[in-house]
Amino acid sequence: MWLAILPILSLFVLSNAATPLYTIWQQRIGFSDTTLTWIFVVYIAGLLTSLLVSGPASDRVGRKPVLLPALALSFVSCLLFMTAGSVAALVAARLLTGLSGGAVVSCGIAAVIDLSGGRRAQAARLASSAIVLGSGLGPLLAGAVIGVFAEPVRPVFLLVLVLLAASVLVAVRMPLPARPRRKGRFIQMPAVPRPQLTHLVLGVAVYAPGLIGGSFFLALGPSLLHSAQPHAGALATGSLVFLAFAAATTIQFTARRLPVRDMLPASAGATFAGMACLLVAAATHQVAALCTAAVLVGVGQGAGQLGAFTLLNTSVPRERLAAANACLSISVYLPAAAFTLAAGRASDWFGIGIGTQLLAAVVMLIATVVGVMLVLWRDRVPAADRK
Repeated sequence: MWLAILPILSLFVLSNAATPLYTIWQQRIGFSDTTLTWIFVVYIAGLLTSLLVSGPASDRVGRKPVLLPALALSFVSCLLFMTAGSVAALVAARLLTGLSGGAVVSCGIAAVIDLSGGRRAQAARLASSAIVLGSGLGPLLAGAVIGVFAEPVRPVFLLVLVLLAASVLVAVRMPLPARPRRKGRFIQMPAVPRPQLTHLVLGVAVYAPGLIGGSFFLALGPSLLHSAQPHAGALATGSLVFLAFAAATTIQFTARRLPVRDMLPASAGATFAGMACLLVAAATHQVAALCTAAVLVGVGQGAGQLGAFTLLNTSVPRERLAAANACLSISVYLPAAAFTLAAGRASDWFGIGIGTQLLAAVVMLIATVVGVMLVLWRDRVPAADRK
C-alpha cells in the first residue's frame, strides 16, 4: 500500500515541476501570461478527457492495463519538457501530463485501496497526501535545481524521469487481485452508485473551492511574490508553492482522527481565510501575508481533498471505485479550470493586484456559503469508516 502511492506522487511531481521554469521558457520562446494560463488549462483538459476513459476502463479490465500505459505517456511528456523549444511543445507536454494524470487519479488511487487489506480510510489518506505532496515537491525540486545549474530544464526532468522509472517498477510488481472483465462502454461519464451520491455532492462542495484556491495560488502566487520581491529567485518561488502543498500534506495527517463532518467545514473556513490573506497580499504586497495565504490555502485544499476522497473511498464498492474517483475529479477540476482561465484574463485586463482581489472575493463567497451550510446540516454528513 505504501509503495503503491509512488506512481501518484511521481505524476504530480511531473505536473508541477515545470511551474518555476515557465519564466525561463517565456524569455526563450516569448509568450504572454494569457498563453501561460492556457498552457495550465490544457493540462486540466487532458486530465478530464482521461478521466472519462480511465476510470470505467480500470473497473472493467483492471488497474495495471490502465496504469502502465499512463506511465508510458508520462515518459513522453517528460521528454517533451526536456526539449521544448516552442509553445506547441509545451502544450503537447502538458496535454500528455494531463492524460496520464487522469489515469493515476482514478485507477492509481483505486489500486492503493485494493492493496490496503481493508484499511480503506488509511489508504485514502495516503493516496490523497501523495497528490498534494507531489504537487509541492515538483516546484521545490525545480527551484533548487535552477539555483545550481545555469541550464536547469534538462536536469529537472532527468530527475523526474528517474522517479517515473521507479514508479513503473512498482506498478509492474503490484500484487493486485485479478479483476474479471465486465461488459460496457469504455468511454462514458463516470458516476457513483446512487447510495453514495450524497457523499459525492458533499465532497465536491468542499473540495472544489479548496482546489480552486490551490489552483488560483499556483497560477498567481509566483507573480504576486515577484511584485512584492522583484529579486526573488526560482528557489523562493518554488518554496512558496511548496509551502502551500506542505501545509496540505501536514493537515491530512494531523487531522486523520477528525470526523469528516468536522473536517469539511474546517476546510471551507481555511479556504475563506486563505483567500482573505491573498486579497491582503495583492493589495499591500506583503510577503508575510502571501506566506500566510499559502499555508491557509494549503490547509483548505488538503482537508477538503481528504474529506472528499475519504467519503467516497470508504463507501463505494471496489468494483466501482475508479469510476467514482474519476467522477469526483471531473466535478472539481472543471470549475478549477474555469477559475484559472478567469484569473489569467482578469490579470491581463485589470492587473495582477485587482484581478487577484476580484477572484479571491468570489472564492471567499463560495467558501462562506458552503461552510455555513455544512455547519447547519452537520448531522446529515455521513460518517466515514475510520479504518
